[in-house]
Amino acid sequence: MKHNKVYVIGVDFGTSSVRALLLDAHNGDEINVAEKQYPRFKMGLFCDASKNQFRQHPLDYIESFENVMLDLLSNVPQVIQQNIKAISIDTTGSTPIAIDKQGRPLALREEFKDNPNAMFFLWKDHTALEEASIINEYAAASAINYLKYSGGIYSSEWFWAKLLHVLNSDTQVGEALYSWVEHCDWMPFLLTGGNDVAQLKRSVCAAGHKALWAGEFGGYPPHTFFAGIDPVLANISDTMPPQVYDASEIAGKLSAEWAGKLNLSQDILIGIGALDAHMGAVGGEIAPGYLSKVMGTSTCDMLVVPQNDANNKEVVNGICGQVSGSIIPGMIGMEAGQSAFGDIYQWFKELLLWPVKSISTVGSIDLATAKKIQKELSETLLKQLSEKAAGLPIDEYSEFAIDWWNGRRTPDANQSLMGAIHNLNLGSDAVKIFRSLVEATCFGSRMIIDRFLSEGIAIHGLIGVGGVAKKSPLVAQMMADVTGMKIKIHNSDQTCALGACFFAATIAGEYANVQEAVKQLGQGFQEEYHPDMKKHELYNVRYERYKKLCHFIENETLNPQCITQ
Repeated sequence: MKHNKVYVIGVDFGTSSVRALLLDAHNGDEINVAEKQYPRFKMGLFCDASKNQFRQHPLDYIESFENVMLDLLSNVPQVIQQNIKAISIDTTGSTPIAIDKQGRPLALREEFKDNPNAMFFLWKDHTALEEASIINEYAAASAINYLKYSGGIYSSEWFWAKLLHVLNSDTQVGEALYSWVEHCDWMPFLLTGGNDVAQLKRSVCAAGHKALWAGEFGGYPPHTFFAGIDPVLANISDTMPPQVYDASEIAGKLSAEWAGKLNLSQDILIGIGALDAHMGAVGGEIAPGYLSKVMGTSTCDMLVVPQNDANNKEVVNGICGQVSGSIIPGMIGMEAGQSAFGDIYQWFKELLLWPVKSISTVGSIDLATAKKIQKELSETLLKQLSEKAAGLPIDEYSEFAIDWWNGRRTPDANQSLMGAIHNLNLGSDAVKIFRSLVEATCFGSRMIIDRFLSEGIAIHGLIGVGGVAKKSPLVAQMMADVTGMKIKIHNSDQTCALGACFFAATIAGEYANVQEAVKQLGQGFQEEYHPDMKKHELYNVRYERYKKLCHFIENETLNPQCITQ
């Protein structure tokens, strides 16, 4: 390892904000961290939750990236800035956008600046339910199973379904777009000054997990497969060459334009991007046999399996893909997850806060007092609910919930499903209902674990990363009790950005591979939660009831939005 001081930056584009971390590539010291919200998304622009429409304007990403980088570097000594050698990026996904032949998002053109269909489709946008069904039906009749490495079911959250939705719903955008690209692939293209889609490097992470790329197929499914779904879809697939890259490879160098904006060197290397949970798993020190649970608004559950260990199990059914090199180069990366996790807790909090947010209409309370009450309750309500819920006894017949508030990601993707709360009575209160929601998210996690185990993939323990894992002892302990497995909570508050730093240190040449970077720079674990096996036995009884209720909900109810499509 070199002895000169070398620094790297990891940038994590999350659901509502972008975070940047400046790291010493020799000892793992965090020099600085910064965060910026996306201003348009914060105002709710271009989104409609009632339609499951969640779009983000590319200017949110461009402006927030510039601002977060300037903030990150504002008080950093010049000698450190001069020794920044590499930047790597992760983003949410599947979060794709329509681009022209130069790789410019259509939303940056005047005629499309306010058109949601010309913007990034955020990962949780489910407007493509019908299009996902079309792809699944066509793939089921295909002679070759192109869904085999995607869990056997194509999701409305993913790349091709969202593109087909644009083609079906917006002729103007459909005619103007030349290609379709993931956010994690577009950001490195932007920062390296890309101006030709033919030179755009796409990541194996996004391509494999979201866009049906597989080495066995020689890349994406052939032109004929997409033409059978829609001829225009096939033409767009032709703009995507079969070659993909892992996150330990270089996308290029920082362009003159961006070097000038950030007052950085044009010699800084830009890494191939990846999805946030995948880099977060690396930042959280994932290892074979341990399920990394990135626990935030949703969950992404990540596993790495050495190539030889995966040979006996060709495919794992019902997950979000298994892709060589998508997490750690040289290993099979497997992804699962829940479409809503912390989002459910946030929903319940907002539900309870509705009268508080309307308190300013009460004549006896002045506006300043009302705002103070709103702020304090908003900041403390979930903590208070958690503390009370932790003391409730476990009873077989108390309130139950199903965690499909945003559909079901895994096992067996079905975004048309909806959540439920069961066994309510006049004694049901906010604490009991909140506890049932937390329990439901833990049961949903156990369903994923059970699927991996039933498919022959060994899991010995859990790694918890992300805001929920670090901030909620109730969730962490209940996760251990429900699953019967130990869960280790990672030290870092920024595991996604930290994982990006590990890849940046690798492409900078400081480490031979990302595993060495993790070994040298990893921050370790702050706490372990061990299962209470007496509670685990009680949860086993409730888990069986949860599965029966899931079966009923899935077979006897239907998302009303699907009926009208």
